[in-house]
Amino acid sequence: MTIELRSVSRWYGNVVAVNDVTMSIGPGVTGLLGPNGAGKSTIMHMIAGFLPPSRGELTVAGQPSWHRPAMYRQVGLVPERDSVYAFLTGEQFVTATARLHELGDPAATASRAISLLDMGAAADRKIATYSKGMRQRIKVAAALVHDPEILVLDEPFNGMDPRQRLHMMDLLDKLGSEGRTVLFSSHILEEVERLSGVIQVVVAGRLAASGDFRAIRRLMTSRPHVFTVRSSDDRLLGGALIGRPAVTAVELSRAGLQVRTSDYGAFGRDIAVLARQHGVRLREVLPADESLESVFAYLVAS
Repeated sequence: MTIELRSVSRWYGNVVAVNDVTMSIGPGVTGLLGPNGAGKSTIMHMIAGFLPPSRGELTVAGQPSWHRPAMYRQVGLVPERDSVYAFLTGEQFVTATARLHELGDPAATASRAISLLDMGAAADRKIATYSKGMRQRIKVAAALVHDPEILVLDEPFNGMDPRQRLHMMDLLDKLGSEGRTVLFSSHILEEVERLSGVIQVVVAGRLAASGDFRAIRRLMTSRPHVFTVRSSDDRLLGGALIGRPAVTAVELSRAGLQVRTSDYGAFGRDIAVLARQHGVRLREVLPADESLESVFAYLVAS
């Protein structure tokens, strides 16, 4: 099942929150990135049917999300803000959600969802006693109780400790590999880099980039790419690289060479040829600035 946005805009009076965004979100895990105020939550609220687009078309599983309550049989939603009743226990909250979905055995389905989130030991405690991370996990359990094909999570890792985050990442990865459509937003860039097959980067209400973040980075030719190179003779190889048109700078240190190039592909071809010509053995060639954080910082600054 897919989520489609076609030239979607959303404004509040004179304030434009989302501006002419077109994107397609299919099965697997997709990360939605952007600085605070970029429009991520507005996009998610429109997908969830809480807001109509001011202009454009937004569909979930082929149908508009606005004014379509039946959509929630296919969609699980985890909003960023707390949406739990603190006086209920975790088990009561998830079971109540199962009843709202009119599931055949609410208690059994709630128990399965709670176990999936590793919350069984705290299921009989009131949510008021939960930490932020535990509240996030019980919200995810409620969102999964009806086994939805589409899962939308706004900042799901907030408040989680490292163990909880790893468990959540493994769960989302598993759901995506099963063919479900999982869309989540996060400011924890390293985790998005590890988890997402596709990223959608939103800056100032516009879609700044879409696709695999490494492929996006390689298309950014307006600033040099940086590589760390280690070889059997760094000095000899560095001297050979300096003469190549695609290489803009070479720095030699004890750790190896740091090479700046304006052409990712040309550098990859050149270094292999030069190493062979000069009898140098390459031990390591690593992009030094291909992390998601590098991509994100570049797009925000552009």
